[in-house]
Amino acid sequence: MEEAQKEKEAFEAKKKETEQKMKELQTKLTEMSDEEKAEEVKRELDRIEAEKKALQEKEQELRKKERQTPWNVDTISKPGFAKTVINTKPTRPKEEELTEEEREQRMKDFVKQNEKLLKKFGMLRKYDDSKKFLAENQALVCENTANYLVIWCINLEMEEKKELMAHVAHQCICMQYILELSKQLDVDPRACERIRKRAAEKLAAAAAEAEEEERLARLGPGGLDPEEVINSLPEELQKCFESRDVKMLQETIAKMDPEEAKYHMKRCVDSGLWVPEANKEASEDEGVEISQDTSTDDVD
Repeated sequence: MEEAQKEKEAFEAKKKETEQKMKELQTKLTEMSDEEKAEEVKRELDRIEAEKKALQEKEQELRKKERQTPWNVDTISKPGFAKTVINTKPTRPKEEELTEEEREQRMKDFVKQNEKLLKKFGMLRKYDDSKKFLAENQALVCENTANYLVIWCINLEMEEKKELMAHVAHQCICMQYILELSKQLDVDPRACERIRKRAAEKLAAAAAEAEEEERLARLGPGGLDPEEVINSLPEELQKCFESRDVKMLQETIAKMDPEEAKYHMKRCVDSGLWVPEANKEASEDEGVEISQDTSTDDVD
């Protein structure tokens, strides 16, 4: 392989030299007025042209030879860099032995320096946004960040800001996953993309599991999801259930096709949106009768 490469390089050098000579002779010939000297230049030019033709034939041979050369490690591999670099995973920094007072003071200093960034990270939701943010602020990938987010979650729960607490808790869990996986893999959490991906996968799986549990918990007696059912109702019926207006519901059903009304009200019963027995008294108090089956006679 090395011998063929040297042959090719020598050929390219010769070809370049020949083309350069030909250009020089052609230029010289156009500027020459002496006929005798011009004839001499022409003869030299003819020789160079013959040489160029021979080189073209040689080029064809080299290409044919290259095509016929079998592929193996020697022929398809090319030398890389002269030096070899061995990648080593960045090891986790050793935990310092600090007293409780020293840890507390270090935490206070950390929060004082990074509180704005900590709050910003706590409000992120998308994986890509969190990944980019932590890549730009690698000092936040540590136990102090996880501890800060836990304390923040506790304070939000005490203030009964449940939605915001759940939002921050998501980021807290993400950080805890990164730190826990860095221990398992024995790598620096700030430099491990694998940790971030694994954390994202676990979070996605946990979120999907929690969502499924929540969906199963809200299924009605007929096994239907009330959220899915109410979103599938005609707009007029949706307004009735959202406003919990019995009279409006009765009037809306009265205007509908009986079969369509029966279909929708049965799904409302199966999802728990409508409980016939519990709403029987309310319907009678309104003094309006809905002429469907027994499951649609009562309106909440």
